[in-house]
Amino acid sequence: MDIVSHHPFDWGDYDTVLLDMDGTLLDLRFDNFFWQELIPARYASLNGLAHEEAVAVLAPRFAAVRGTLEWYCLDHWSRELGLDVTALKREVEDHIDFLPDVQEFLLAVRALGKRAVLVTNAHRGSLSLKLARTGLDRFLDALHSSHDIGLPKEDPAFWGRLCAIEPFVPQRTLLVDDSLPVLRSAHDWGIGRVIAVLRPDSSRPASPPGDFHGIHGVAELLPGGRSPDEA
Repeated sequence: MDIVSHHPFDWGDYDTVLLDMDGTLLDLRFDNFFWQELIPARYASLNGLAHEEAVAVLAPRFAAVRGTLEWYCLDHWSRELGLDVTALKREVEDHIDFLPDVQEFLLAVRALGKRAVLVTNAHRGSLSLKLARTGLDRFLDALHSSHDIGLPKEDPAFWGRLCAIEPFVPQRTLLVDDSLPVLRSAHDWGIGRVIAVLRPDSSRPASPPGDFHGIHGVAELLPGGRSPDEA
């Protein structure tokens, strides 16, 4: 199966839509600000470091666990950094927001008769905060966190575990995500179609799609929108 499908995109080919949260439905601008600016600033203040020194200290610690459950775990980083990461997220929760046209997209997916399922690596603490802030769960049929499943989405075995609790036919399932390692993992396991969101952070330029079909935002998948084949 090719990562880039040679078949035109057709909603009739899919029954289930698996959707990432941060960078697909919600603006990754919040998370980039939080982890790249706020956390280094607070860590620097706590440890008497210059901001640049804090960034240099944190970068290898982040890199060492990227793509694992620990990378996404608020409890892990609270212990590692000596900061109440969940409380810090609450301090700046007003920055949490949808990406453009997401509510309209989710309503349209429902109107098309598709099952819309959130599949996120977000820790339950972060997920709860974002759902309370946005009401995203009102638009979805189910929500699953990798922390409940025991593997990150980057692990191909994640999708089999997900299928055991959220039954879907892999060949008739669409995944939309901004993480290329996650998309490759899902593709390798057998998800029928994977599509990359190229502009997960509204404050930054779009990224190249690599081996994947790409869209700048989920509205492009709607009937009448630009096909991912044209991205």
